[in-house]
Amino acid sequence: MKNLLLVVGFVCLVLCKSFGQEKFIIETSFGEMIFVLYDETPFHKENFIKLIKSRFFDGCLFHRVIPGFMIQGGDPDSKKTKPKEKLGNGGPGYTLPAEFHKNLFHKKGVLAAARQPDRINSKKESSGSQFYIVEGKKWTKEELIKIGSVKGITFSEEQLKVYTTIGGYPPLDQNYTVFGEVISGLDVISKISNLEKDENNRPVNDVKFKIKTYSGK
Repeated sequence: MKNLLLVVGFVCLVLCKSFGQEKFIIETSFGEMIFVLYDETPFHKENFIKLIKSRFFDGCLFHRVIPGFMIQGGDPDSKKTKPKEKLGNGGPGYTLPAEFHKNLFHKKGVLAAARQPDRINSKKESSGSQFYIVEGKKWTKEELIKIGSVKGITFSEEQLKVYTTIGGYPPLDQNYTVFGEVISGLDVISKISNLEKDENNRPVNDVKFKIKTYSGK
């Protein structure tokens, strides 16, 4: 009962937080995901809206999917790819500065920016277009304490509740920029993440998507 109340409270918090915000929609053959972008990450928000309005994402693939972790897309090279071709290196030709905030974390459903690894990207700059949507999993409090100790992160009580009841992927906190969240259509993430895939975690059957401004309520 307690967990149920926490889940209901989380859903209410998400809906209340998104009220009045501009919304966007990701359309796929597996369903739709409606999301909002965070004001706390202005560079990422402005850039993502620019790409959406220019229809940059139309025809891109979710080219990397891992159950219990995330689904990734936004590589323009995926629009004209061949079967089994490895993807993930394409972009608009620029990167974005990292925008980390302690209150923005990798809970289930958030949008975050993909990036090159630390060894060649010490500033942790984000890809100009590639992003991922977190599926994650539920964690125990003990696991979270251990992750926090290793990463030098102190999780708030709200974050502990979300990670233990809703789920997410805390090992990436304060390391990749979180800039938005899905407020409707979370089930679509799991549908895509569990698809049959090849050795590069690319779905065997292409999953195309497009993103546009959401005109509904």
